Amino acid sequence: MASLIQSCWLYLITHFSDFQLACLGSFFLHESIFFLSGIPFIYLERAGWLKKYKIQVKNNTPASQEKCIIRLLLYHFGVNLPVMLASYPVFRHMGMQSSLPFPSWNVILTQITFYFILEDFIFYWGHRVLHTKWLYKHVHSVHHEYATPFGLTSEYAHPAEILFLGFATIIGPAITGPHLLTLWLWMALRVLETVEAHCGYHFPWSLSNFLPLYGGADFHDYHHRLLYTKSGNYSSTFTYMDW
Repeated sequence: MASLIQSCWLYLITHFSDFQLACLGSFFLHESIFFLSGIPFIYLERAGWLKKYKIQVKNNTPASQEKCIIRLLLYHFGVNLPVMLASYPVFRHMGMQSSLPFPSWNVILTQITFYFILEDFIFYWGHRVLHTKWLYKHVHSVHHEYATPFGLTSEYAHPAEILFLGFATIIGPAITGPHLLTLWLWMALRVLETVEAHCGYHFPWSLSNFLPLYGGADFHDYHHRLLYTKSGNYSSTFTYMDW
C-alpha cells in the first residue's frame, strides 16, 4: 500500500509543478471531498431515510438546497480559489515541499493535531465576534439563513466570513510549512469534520459518541437552532473552549 501511494505521488510530482499541485490540486481535492461528502445528506433529507437520526424535524426545500449549491460554486471559484493562489508564496517561503520521501507519521500526526487545536481556538474567538450585533447582521447572518443545516451549508457564508474561515484553516500550515501530503490530509479531515458538524444527523457511529472533546453535529446544530445572541457552541471542532 505504501509503495502504491509513493508511486502515485511520484507520478504527480513528475507531471505537475509544485504550484499546480499546491493550488489547483488542493482546490480540486477540496471540491471533490466537500461535495462528495455533503451531497448525500441532501438526498437523505429528501428521501426521509434514516429519519430517526435526524436532529431536527424540519426539512429544507429543494429550492433552498439548490440555492446553497449555486452560491457555493460562485464563492468557491470567486473567493476560495484566488485565496489558494495568493497563499502559495507564503507556503513556499515557510518551507512547504512535495518531494519524496514523505515525512514520518509522527511528524504528520503532530502537525495535524496542532492545526486542529489552533484552528479551533481562532475559529472560536472569531465566531464569537461574528455574533456581535453589527457583524451578525451584515456578515454572519448569511450562514444562519439555514436554521436547519445540512452538510453543504458548512461553507455557505458571506465572502468576508469565507476569508476568515480560510485564515483559520491555513494559518497552522503557513506557520509550519508542511509537506504537501500533510496539507492535503489536513484539508481532507477539516472538510469532513465541518460537513459532519453541519450534516443535521446524529448517528450511533458519530465521532462525538466516542471522543469526549469532539463537538459533532448535535453540538453545532444547537448553535443553528437558537437566537444569535444566546446560541453558544462557537467552536468548530472541540467543546472545551465553549465550557
